[in-house]
Amino acid sequence: MKSNIGKTDKIVRWIIGLTLLVLGILYKSWWGAIGLIPVVTALFGFCPLYSIIRISTSKDDNSLKE
Repeated sequence: MKSNIGKTDKIVRWIIGLTLLVLGILYKSWWGAIGLIPVVTALFGFCPLYSIIRISTSKDDNSLKE
């Protein structure tokens, strides 16, 4: 599992994910759990959807461009 998420992409995912989690807690809604998806993908640096559609925002990843 090679990283396919770049630095800026990770930062955006952290911000969106944490915002959704906090809003879910504030509004007592389970929909905030959707925020776990961007947080987990940012944490691991790998997005399964990116590998399916063969894109990468990581500068050092050349394997998906072949």
